[in-house]
Amino acid sequence: MVQETHLRVSDLIAPLFVHPGTEPQIPVASLLGVVRWSVEGLVSECAALKALGVPAVALFPVTPPERKNPEGSEALNPDNLVCRAVRAVKQAVPDLVVITDVALDPYTEHGHDGVLDPKTGDVDNDATVALLSEMSVVQARAGSDWVAPSDMMDGRVAAIRGALDAAGLIRTVILAYSAKFASAFYGPFRDAVGSQSAAGRVYLDKRTYQLNPANAREALKDALMDEAEGADVLMVKPAGPYLDVIRDLRAATRLPIAAYQVSGEYAALHAAAERGWLDLEAARHEALLGIKRAGADLILTYSARAMAEALRAR
Repeated sequence: MVQETHLRVSDLIAPLFVHPGTEPQIPVASLLGVVRWSVEGLVSECAALKALGVPAVALFPVTPPERKNPEGSEALNPDNLVCRAVRAVKQAVPDLVVITDVALDPYTEHGHDGVLDPKTGDVDNDATVALLSEMSVVQARAGSDWVAPSDMMDGRVAAIRGALDAAGLIRTVILAYSAKFASAFYGPFRDAVGSQSAAGRVYLDKRTYQLNPANAREALKDALMDEAEGADVLMVKPAGPYLDVIRDLRAATRLPIAAYQVSGEYAALHAAAERGWLDLEAARHEALLGIKRAGADLILTYSARAMAEALRAR
């Protein structure tokens, strides 16, 4: 009766990887229990998640190397992998909310979230925003319910909202990665989607466009700029190391807040549990409850299915 915070299945969003082959599941070595799904396998998993009460999934494609180039032009292909996956999922599980990632890193040879300026080697903000706007329209036309720009380019939310509205896609929600930090916790994700291969094991430096982990006030400023530009939901990523940012943002906005328990957070819990150092189920619940307590309305977590099963069993 007096418990202040409750974690519910309806709070969870499941990030899912999809690969272009026919093998139903390909394990991700750095993420225990996580797989890359074929489109057919993805549809089955989405149906199972919906049956458990998980309301939404976020899709991340594994683009074949031969379809990558410096401009990430495969992102604009209306028959690319993520668009095919969206159409298949929406046909099979129409009531499930499907979220698609809007960033170029799965499609570029260099693994950055945008196109590079040939003179400086840095990401060209304005040229990237133009591509992201087109990409959002392509995904929404395929059936994506929410588009989620994760690139951290300046001005991209306003540009995407304008492009969607001009295309008649006024009901498409924008889930903005508004406070995305240049974090060391993204490594397993980059392995899973293959956006790290161009740079080998040296992790790409994205500090010219992602946030400095030391800067909470800057994160709040960026998030409120996204709100002013028309974002429908604001996200903080990663979640666990940035609970203070979630709390500050909760006090500053009335919009829904999402938080992403990222691959490194998930992998750390599982690695410790595998060695017998943690009770996985208890630690997993506590970590997610802490994110909810800080002020998140929605939580993206690779533990969504396991957590949903555990909550349903209580």
